[in-house]
Amino acid sequence: MNSTTKLPTILWFLIPSLIGIFIFMLPISYTADGQSQLTIPIAFISETAEMAFAPILAEMTMVLATLSVLGSLVYLYVKPTWMNNSVFASIFNVSTFWLIVRIIGLTLGLFIFFQVGPEWIWGEDTGGLILDLVSFLIVVFLFAGIFLPLLLNFGLLEFVGTLMNIIMRPLFRLPGRSSIDTLASWFGDATIGVMMSNQQYIDGHYTKREAAVLGTTFNIVSITFTIVILGYLDLEHLFIPYYATIVIAGLVAALIMPRIPPLSRFSDDYYEYATPKRNEEASNEPLLKIAWRGAMTRAAHARIRDTGKQGMQNVLDLWFGVIPIVLAIGTVTIIIAEQTPVFTWLGMPFIPFLELMQVPEAAAASETMLIGFADMLLPALIGSGIESEMTRFIIGCLSVTQLIFMSEVGGLLLASKIPVNFWHLVAIFLLRTIITLPVIILCAHVVFTL
Repeated sequence: MNSTTKLPTILWFLIPSLIGIFIFMLPISYTADGQSQLTIPIAFISETAEMAFAPILAEMTMVLATLSVLGSLVYLYVKPTWMNNSVFASIFNVSTFWLIVRIIGLTLGLFIFFQVGPEWIWGEDTGGLILDLVSFLIVVFLFAGIFLPLLLNFGLLEFVGTLMNIIMRPLFRLPGRSSIDTLASWFGDATIGVMMSNQQYIDGHYTKREAAVLGTTFNIVSITFTIVILGYLDLEHLFIPYYATIVIAGLVAALIMPRIPPLSRFSDDYYEYATPKRNEEASNEPLLKIAWRGAMTRAAHARIRDTGKQGMQNVLDLWFGVIPIVLAIGTVTIIIAEQTPVFTWLGMPFIPFLELMQVPEAAAASETMLIGFADMLLPALIGSGIESEMTRFIIGCLSVTQLIFMSEVGGLLLASKIPVNFWHLVAIFLLRTIITLPVIILCAHVVFTL
């Protein structure tokens, strides 16, 4: 690279990357209703936009779900020539199974929107909750999809990935560039983490195993949402030990999960339609030099037009691909959780273990152990009436570290190209529960005996 192009290329790397880091990772504080709130810029933008567009978001949800189904039917069975391009193929070319899921999502969405049929479908604790969630996701997908290329396209992943490979490979069996995904998830939001991992998998940077590990191991809810959980459990004064416990338990799970089935059994093949990109080849050169050269090469090839096109493609893929699936899977799962005793029965085997670990009100706590698979907020809602502060603390931590909940993360993963199915998510959820629960209980005993 000659001297006349070096400075512009450096700036082309630094400015978009720093903006992306600020938008997706750096916590900011703002005042709402007289109280100081902590969030990240992308979440603040999305929440502000949600309030502005609230009157039409439900209608937008139904329009997108309808177009998703109609577009899939036309693409699969009519096959007009004007749909013969990669954009329409990525959005509407789905299997029969996923077409059925989209149709179920649209049908349930119509029941909820028009409040027809049994109330247990469209009530505010079941379908109404999912419709509110999906309405918010529309806004999140819009801004996250547009801004995500700032992290992906200008050299940041090449730079950080090379430097972090010496840590990520031995600890988590992941490439160094995945450190950006993990940071965006831990400091940002699970939705953003899934979007990043999915895009990197489609682009050929991750193998099937790496994408599955990233999608199911690091995509934790935002700090803001953990505070919401603490509010329901009346534990706001314990935020520091609460979040420290989540980090400890999450890291333990992250060390173990990639090394055991089902994640360890995913293949190291790449996405079938992608050209594999192996960016971490061995070299005798200084690591920083390799990282910088990789970043400069990527930045030199970055184009605004391509970045904008990819951003809008991200938004359309998420709008048409994810919205109806979250409507279908999220609604069905939360109806089971709210209207049947299934999760209460499934939690009963935990009673002896909780009693052995000296957890107060073990029977009441057991009812919350697995219900988080439907929605992460349900354990806090059910556990809010438990008298023991320590037990509420354990419930709040576990609901976050279980990570897989079908009303959002689970639905997003199933709608993505990441090669996980429903039974993978069930197994991973159970394993994360088994791994993190003892760690959380031990941390709780320490916190409440100091």
